[in-house]
Amino acid sequence: MIKNILRFGAIALVFAIMFSVLFLIYSTITFYNPDQEIELQSSVTPDTLKVNTAYSLITWNIGYAGLGDNMDFFYDGGKQTRDTKARTLENLDSIKKFLTQNRTDFIILQEVDFESRRSYHFNQVQAIGQALNYFTFYATNYQVSFVPVPLNNPMGKVNSGIMTLSRYTPQNAKRIQLPGLSPWPNRVFNLRRCLLITRFPMNNGREFVLINTHNSAFENDSLKLEEMNFIRQIALNDYEKGNYVIVGGDWNQLPPNFAPDKFGNAYETKAFKPLSIDSGFMPTGWQWAYDPALPTNRYLERPYSKSCRTIILDFFLLSPNIQVSDLSTINLNFRYSDHNPVKLTFTLGSIQ
Repeated sequence: MIKNILRFGAIALVFAIMFSVLFLIYSTITFYNPDQEIELQSSVTPDTLKVNTAYSLITWNIGYAGLGDNMDFFYDGGKQTRDTKARTLENLDSIKKFLTQNRTDFIILQEVDFESRRSYHFNQVQAIGQALNYFTFYATNYQVSFVPVPLNNPMGKVNSGIMTLSRYTPQNAKRIQLPGLSPWPNRVFNLRRCLLITRFPMNNGREFVLINTHNSAFENDSLKLEEMNFIRQIALNDYEKGNYVIVGGDWNQLPPNFAPDKFGNAYETKAFKPLSIDSGFMPTGWQWAYDPALPTNRYLERPYSKSCRTIILDFFLLSPNIQVSDLSTINLNFRYSDHNPVKLTFTLGSIQ
């Protein structure tokens, strides 16, 4: 009897090891490894933006409509993997309503899902695009056939990315791969971070360059700095050509000169310890635009309450030739996402 039990246990162990090895081989073979640069769209008749004219922009990490105020999340120290289908669709409907009722010239979104188990395989890209009827551009940054964690309720299939919407037709839109990879095998289950860059011609012969970013959160600090240096070089290169540059999104870092305990609670956990961007990271004249009065992100170790950890991770970097007219975080109390949207009004200045 004991021998049979041991024999059965040994066979089960061998099959488990074989399955794990085959699963890792499959995941490695299907690893999402896009080209460094992918043109998403181009136009021979783009719209021309004007100098000394006010434009508006919203950035919002919508948390795939699955991280509302009722949620905790295993990656942040909570227990849940996904919300109910009903609440996820309710959140998405509320996100669409907010964006249609608060229309801006440009919208940059992060964590927008397409055929993911965690968002019940709903096409959020199509739903948001149709609701606003803007020019829509989407860049995949998370494509995994099966994410095996947590073991008791795996995330499963994930297709997600960043999305830029615009009232105006750009000259082109491109996905640009950010540098750096996590060690194997973690890399085959993690995001492939990228930029979504849209370019618009100006009536003074220059270009307005809008860069949508969602930087690394849980990776090591050296990879985060590699991403930041890459973004800095792209921004500086365009500004040196006389172009206007805005980088916005979820940086997963603290803006320069921001006190991490501003909102009176501990901001670090074992899972997430954001860096602070150095005040000298960009040359003089470049502007970090954020609203210091309100948090843009709440931690997910438990459902939202006033005692939750909150912080600022969502903001903008603007070149010196752009003037900020207004900037505010819109306090939704994290009802539909673990992030609040941030609205910027800006003017593209004349070239002296």
